[in-house]
This record gives sequence, C-alpha cells and structure tokens, in this order.
Amino acid sequence: MERARERSTERKPDGPGTRAVGAESRMELLVHGVGGTTPEKMLGDPRTVRITGDGTAAVFRRAGDAGDAPSGARSRREPVQEAYVWCNLTSGDGTRALWLLLLPFMVVNLAHWMRPAARGRRRTVRLYGLLVRLTALTLTTLLVAAVCEVALDLVAWQCAGAAACASRHSWLSFLSPAASGGAWWTPPGRRLALAALVPTALTGLLWYLSHRTWSAYESHQPMSRAPEPADEASALARPGFWYGRRLVARLRAAHTAAGLLTVAAAVALPAVRFDHRPGGPPALDLLGDLLAAALLGTAAVAVAVVCRRGRSENRLDRGIDRRLVRGLPLGSLALLLLTLLYAGWSRPGWHSAGRLPGDPAFGALMLAQGLLVVVLAVVAHDLYRRRPDPRTAIRGLGGPAVALLACALGGVMSGGIAQRVADWLDGTRSGLAGPPVLLTWQASVLPVLLAVLLALAAWLARGTARLARAERDRVRREHPGEPEEPARTRAVAHARAMAALTDRAPLIVAVLCATTLVLGAAALAGALLTGKTPDGAARPAHHVVRAAAEASQALGSWLVGLGFLLFVTWARRAYRDASARRTIGILWDVGTFWPRAAHPFAPPCYAERAVPDLTWRMATWTRRTGGRMVLSGHSQGSVLAAAAAWQLTPAVRKRVALLTYGSPLERLYGRWFPAHFGPPALAALHRDVDCWRNLHRLTDPIGGPVRVPDDEGCPDVDHPPLKDPLSYGRTPEHPLPAPILGHSDYQADPAFARERSVLLSRLHPDVPGPRPDPQAPPA
Repeated sequence: MERARERSTERKPDGPGTRAVGAESRMELLVHGVGGTTPEKMLGDPRTVRITGDGTAAVFRRAGDAGDAPSGARSRREPVQEAYVWCNLTSGDGTRALWLLLLPFMVVNLAHWMRPAARGRRRTVRLYGLLVRLTALTLTTLLVAAVCEVALDLVAWQCAGAAACASRHSWLSFLSPAASGGAWWTPPGRRLALAALVPTALTGLLWYLSHRTWSAYESHQPMSRAPEPADEASALARPGFWYGRRLVARLRAAHTAAGLLTVAAAVALPAVRFDHRPGGPPALDLLGDLLAAALLGTAAVAVAVVCRRGRSENRLDRGIDRRLVRGLPLGSLALLLLTLLYAGWSRPGWHSAGRLPGDPAFGALMLAQGLLVVVLAVVAHDLYRRRPDPRTAIRGLGGPAVALLACALGGVMSGGIAQRVADWLDGTRSGLAGPPVLLTWQASVLPVLLAVLLALAAWLARGTARLARAERDRVRREHPGEPEEPARTRAVAHARAMAALTDRAPLIVAVLCATTLVLGAAALAGALLTGKTPDGAARPAHHVVRAAAEASQALGSWLVGLGFLLFVTWARRAYRDASARRTIGILWDVGTFWPRAAHPFAPPCYAERAVPDLTWRMATWTRRTGGRMVLSGHSQGSVLAAAAAWQLTPAVRKRVALLTYGSPLERLYGRWFPAHFGPPALAALHRDVDCWRNLHRLTDPIGGPVRVPDDEGCPDVDHPPLKDPLSYGRTPEHPLPAPILGHSDYQADPAFARERSVLLSRLHPDVPGPRPDPQAPPA
C-alpha cells in the first residue's frame, strides 16, 4: 500500500493546457452517504489503495489503477474510479457517543443556518445570526447553572447542611458540620467552594473538547481564491464559508467565560447577601460589591464578544484574536478563584437553610430565551415575506422553531438532572427544600405535551394508513396484466406511505413548538405568580384540580427522570456497541454538516474537513490532467458533492458532472435551509456544472427530486422515480422476490447504469484541458 501511494504521488503532472497522454483523462469520484461504508464496497474490488488522505478521511483507488502502467479501468479506456471515504469523521471511536449529552448545543447551531433566503437584507441577516448566538449563550449558562443547582444547592447547601440527609449518605459526611465535628471546610461558604469544582471541571471539559476539535476540524483551510459574482447564488460558494476558525475561537472564549462566571455568581451570591445584613463586616461588604461589579463587567464583555462579530465568508479569515481568546477565559477563571477565596472567608453565625438565593436565575434564563425566540421569529418572518417560497418549511419559521426546541431540550435535561438528584437525596422532600420551583413546573407540563404528541402520532398514523390504501391502487395500475399478490401490494404501498412521512416533518415540528411555547409560558407564569410547586399552588382549589396537579407533578417528575436515564443509557450503549454507535453516527451526519456558527461547544462540523478534501482533490486532478470527472454522491454524500462543487472555480466547475441518488438536497436541505439550498442556489449549480442527473424512489424516506426550475439550454435534472421493487412478481431475471430497497442500493437498478453511462459519455477525452488558472493551487 505504501509503495502504491508513493508511485501515485510521484507521477509527473501533465501540462495544464493539454490532455494527459496515456493516463487518466476521465474520472468518477464516489462519495458515500450516511452510515459510512468501505472503499472495497464502493469500488467493487477487494484490493484498494489509499492514494491521499489519512486514517480519518481519504481517497482510495483500485490497486490496478494506482500505478503508472495502464491496467484495470484505464487499459479498457474506462474512467478511473476513486472513492472518498469520510465515515470516520462522524462515527469514529466510542467517545463520539458522549456528544449526545450536548444535543441542545447542536440543535441551536442548526437554527443559525435555517433562515429564509433574502438577498440584499444584510442587516436583517446579521440580526438573525446575533439572536441565535445569544440564544446559544443562554443554553451554555443554563447547563452550567443546572450543574451548580445539583452540586452547590442540593448537595453542598441543602443536604450537607441537614444532619438527617447527610447521615443517609455517608459520602457526604465529611461536608456535614455535625458529622465531621465542625471541620474547617464545613462552613457554608467553604462547602460551596469545594462543590464549585464540579461545574468548573465541566466548563473546562467543554473548553477542552471544543479546542481539540477546533484544532482537528476548523484548521483545514479551503482553497484560497477571490470571491466571484456567481458566489452570491449560494453562500456555500464563498471562499471562507468552510473556514470558521476565528469565530469558533471567539465564541469558545465567550462561552467558557460565561460558564466560569455562572459558577462564580452561584458561589458569591449567598455570601454577598449574608454580608449585606445589618451589622455585617464592612470590609467583606465592600469586597462583595467590588466582586459583583467585576463579575457583571466581565459578563458584559463576554456578551459583547458574542455580539461583536459574525462569520467572515467572503474571504479566508486567518485571524485568531489571541489576546481575547486567552485573556477572557483566564480573567474569568481569576475572578472565580477570587470568589472562592471570598466565599471561604470565616463568617461566624452563617448557616445554610432553604434553597440557595439564586432561584430566580432559572426564571430569568427561561424568560430571556422566550423573548429571544419570539424576536427571532419576527425577524425570520420579515425575511420570508420578502421572498416567499411555498416549499420552505413552516413558512420560514424553521429556525425559530428549532431554537425553541433546543431551549426546551436544555430545560428538560436541566430539570431532569435536578429532579433525579433531589429524589435520590430525599425522595419524600420532607427534609429538603428541593430544586427551584420553576424546574418542578417544567416537569409538570410534560404529561400534557406527551398527550399532544400521542394525539398527533395517532392522526399521522391514520393519515398514513389512508395514504397506503390509496397507494395500493397506484401499485396495481403500475403492473397491469400481472397476477396480483395482495401481500406484495400492501408492502410496497406501506413503504411508500411511510416514506412520505418525511414530508410531514414541518407539521410535526410546528405542533411540537407551538405546544412547547404555550406550556412553557404557563409553567413560567405559574412559578412566578405562586412561588409554589403545582401541588402546593392547587391546594386551595377544587379537589379535582388538586388531584390533577398532584398527578401531573408526580408523573412529570418520573417522565423527566426516565427520559434522562434513557438518554444516558443510549449514550452508554453507543459507547460500547459498534452498531448503536453507527446509528449515532447517522444522526450526526445530518446534524453536524453545518459549521459551528452559533455554539462553540456543539459537535464539530465534519464538512469543514470533507468539503476542502473534495475540492482540493478535484481542482488538483483537473489541473494536472486537464480531464473531466463525474462527481457521484449518495444520500448525504450528494450534499457534500454539491458543497464541494460550489467551492470550485467556474472553469473547473464546468468540467464536472453531478450524479446524485437518494439525495436530500431539496427534500430536507432545500426546505429547511432555504438560504443555502433553495431553488435559486440549486438552479445556479445546475447551470454551472457540465450536467446533473438525480435519481430517487417513492419508497425512499430521505432522498427525493431536486426540483430544479426549468432552464433553457440545461437538460432536466430529475429522472422519473425508479421502480422499487425492481420486479413486482417472479420473473426470469428475478426468480426470487425482489426486495424493497428504499434508500439503499441504487446501483442495483439498471437505470443507474444508464444514467452513469450517459454522464460518462459527455466526458470527451479529446477536449483540450482548461487554461492555467492563476488562482488554482499547485498540483
């Protein structure tokens, strides 16, 4: 393998203006889809050679096509095939499953890219991005505040301060003043300082993960070229789109500072309130005021960093802002250390009772998130009405809806952690005050949300069954004269009806978000107006209302705990089980395609490595050989192929033909990300490449037609839906029942070979190569 790789790298490039003599002048570059595969399966040969790349992502060829001597495909005058394998970018080792715990961060990052298309509205677009970044900042604060609630409030303040609770948990006895004999670390401030190590360690872990993946993913530079007028058709064509290194570094510094400052505020607030009592020590009182002012000032700096700068896509922004990236987290850490020293100072007569004074923080965070989402919806609607598209999901409100879901998911996870720990420490809650009232209200509305989702699922099931019955008639009409097999007809119709559920996703998200918004507002209002848990607030009411409130609160608490435990169990199973980890990888293939433009702690964007890989390979190969190529992508691979084609110069783009199959380009990306994959963007890509053909099936739940608008001089993109199964009954070609393929094995259809042959026939090897491009990189 090493010798073949050396031979492939030592071949002398042909002149940039001539066709390669006796070498490849036509190539087919294959890009696999979700779930990954092996180069042997992609190339149909057990002997493959890695010609460029590393163990994470690489390009492979058949061993017979890797040397200089004509053999294999080139001896038969067929195009050379290469396979780009990128599955390890998303489904690598077991630690990748732990990213599930950061799911809210990934979801809010998606909201940044879901804005409606609006050309010429730069200020509104910048405002949209700013609102999403601020929402992401509140999620980081919420996660750290939830850990502070558990470690500082429930464990160090409430349970360690109650002798009965500490006696039931022997591991807490060293923090209890009664059990440890009044050791020097048992005063409330010092207990809080010790417990603050937990959220501080979490913040440090998030910083480390973000920095490590930032060095591994965001450090791959795309090809350097000047922006062109054609780049305005889609932002994905801009030179700096896949290089967000500077923004991620700035956001990482701001979010790390926000996490550390949240811990510092949770520790400082009870000490400041105690020092402000009448007769308190003046020196500590003044020091508390100064410390609070410093915390507020640093928090304002962190917010300003988030607001100050967005993405720089028109050029490769290689700046790092080293002083800011280092200074802001280190300054916040210094303030946290000063806060721990301040809280640990001796204060005679200070005892922990009730909850920590920071309860209103959760209400303020929830209110801020709600206001941000509402304003974001107004901005998104303003963008959409300027350029409405009926295919856009939720009429342009997909971004605000997903941002709301991220906030709700963060709230459920935070409440689940607090509720489970509180029940574990004191299940009856007779001796502890428990978690904040708002978290209990949030859990109490979950049964209502679950009932709405069950009703929606029943309605969708009824509609799917009705559609399946209608599809049976279509299946019969498609096979006239053949003996009917009722079971076969029902199976095909059911597969088509289930695949159509993908198109109902906007309705599902809209109902879920509307219900979440109403129930969230009700929970916030109930917590703020009553200051009691739902069962306590309903105690004076009618016995029916009181029973409903108690049942909802109990059921909601168990649902939150059960959901969180299932979530953690799934992540643990994925850590140990390769098949489950592959399922996680499939989810990540879709969720982490986009760069981290809103949240730096989101899982890393694999496309910032994959798209430059493909672009460099296509540009250098066409420059060296003067040849043409077919870029063949399946499923998510078709999205990577389109993104890579956008990054090419127009001269090279004209030498590339696209073959996509099972592609979600329009069905998912075009509807949910209209600013980047909308009809104008796809139509411009169709005009820029040499040719484009797309294959899909009615039984495919992911892929679909591209729906490129008709354009004179450009052939149609979409092939009519392929037959699935290939044979309804038994035939001489299919003596056994043919399977329903759905999203897989498009190469098994004869139409695939025909379309591939048509595209390959357009790659005329006798056409002179492109003129030297001064902006192209060296071979």
